[in-house]
Amino acid sequence: MDKLISISQLSYKLNLISPNNKKPKNYILRYWEKEFKQIKPKIINRRRYYSIEQIELIKLVHFLLKNKGMTINGVKKVLNTDINKLDDYNSHSLKANYYKNNLKDKSKKLLNKIKNLKKYGKKITY
Repeated sequence: MDKLISISQLSYKLNLISPNNKKPKNYILRYWEKEFKQIKPKIINRRRYYSIEQIELIKLVHFLLKNKGMTINGVKKVLNTDINKLDDYNSHSLKANYYKNNLKDKSKKLLNKIKNLKKYGKKITY
């Protein structure tokens, strides 16, 4: 069975958090569900849960809207085109940029973890 993530956990993961009260902005994800027919969460006990495939799609939508500054209609066109599947091989494409940034973020997190391990993982001998 795939691991499912709740809507609040996904909001924290995408950094969709209100700066005032530090609560997740779940309404943004619910709005994206209405706008993009590709986003369909599983509803269990009246709560939304997202699979890994859905999370990757939502991350792509978030990247295109927030980082690239595209409009919702522009993102809809990108998601609906068949060219999008071949877009992975073009180095100047939107999906390639998304994957580059995703890889950079993961490598930064990994390097920070390695730094912390080196810093705090050593035994102190006197």
